[in-house]
Amino acid sequence: MQFKEIIGQQAVKDQLIRSAREGRVSHAQLFTGAEGNGALPLAIAYAQYLSCEQATETDSCGSCVSCKKYQKLAHPDLHFSYPFIASKKETVALDYVQQWREALLEQPYLTLEKWMQRLDAGNKQPNINIAECHSIISKLSLKPFESDFKVLIMWLPEFLREVGNSLLKLIEEPSSKTLFLLVSEQPDQLLSTLLSRTQLVRTARLGEEEIAGYLLDSGEINPELARQAARLSGGNLAAAIDLLAGESSNYGQLFMDWMRVCYQGDGLKMVEWSDNAVSAGRENQKNLLRYGLSLIRQSLLMRVGLPVQALGQELEFITRFSAQLDPEKATAISGELEKAIYHIERNANPRILFLDVSLQIMRLLKSRQVLPGSDVTIQERNYGM
Repeated sequence: MQFKEIIGQQAVKDQLIRSAREGRVSHAQLFTGAEGNGALPLAIAYAQYLSCEQATETDSCGSCVSCKKYQKLAHPDLHFSYPFIASKKETVALDYVQQWREALLEQPYLTLEKWMQRLDAGNKQPNINIAECHSIISKLSLKPFESDFKVLIMWLPEFLREVGNSLLKLIEEPSSKTLFLLVSEQPDQLLSTLLSRTQLVRTARLGEEEIAGYLLDSGEINPELARQAARLSGGNLAAAIDLLAGESSNYGQLFMDWMRVCYQGDGLKMVEWSDNAVSAGRENQKNLLRYGLSLIRQSLLMRVGLPVQALGQELEFITRFSAQLDPEKATAISGELEKAIYHIERNANPRILFLDVSLQIMRLLKSRQVLPGSDVTIQERNYGM
């Protein structure tokens, strides 16, 4: 993985290259950023740059022996750790390394959802167990085989939980030329003992133009579809790729039908709509909710007289829907949709979830005013997780 293969994040790339060329490489770094930002491929590109035999001022060469091994994720001094399903106490990440390499080479902007699908995890919960921590300590106690640096890239260290404390001594007193690169999407859930021992590398949310440009460069794609996928992705490249790949049904029609049912207050139709949403699968359910967030933003723009990006049936809906929204209602409904995404990612019962969200949206659409403090927080609901 080279820096040039990663879209956006130029300031971060410059920072990483500068630190490498000046010999100021912190032995423990935490790459943070939302899903689809590119923190994981950035960490890999950084490790490849540090190991490259002919690195330039802007990137690794991509052609030396080290780079060729990195491009296959098979360099002997490159180690990965990641959440997995432990079938027994002795299970470690290395047991899934073939699936890991295949998944990452296929899509460097890998998501936890896709990784769990690759492992056929079902409803099983992933983690990084104590056996994996012992395995890391064992691997990193060895000297580098070929490169100056021995690198461990840990994806989603928030899954370490308290067993991560077993790695503290190794992180504090690593052997020479050992590099820890942690890649987190939710750093607030990290052990504070780990967080305090790392140098922070923040990745920025990707812009719509950056995502659309990447999609257009990746193949013969309708520019309008690429822009729409970028707009609906919320800055998440992985979500944009899924949207463009046609993994969804007609989100527009589904969401518009949903809002009409909620506005009518028809309980039976809400149940029927919720049952239909259940059959779509979790990834499509999240994409539907992301689409809804985009449509609400467009409706609010129209409400305040600003231009919107919509045509045909979507534009007609936005015109009518905007008449029912004020900033308070739009914010409250968006909050419901964002919380629904949160719960879906945590294996909520989708039938109960969508029915409850439908009732909340109906209440908001029917209300004359949204009272401050009247919203229900994420922790106050239970959707059968």
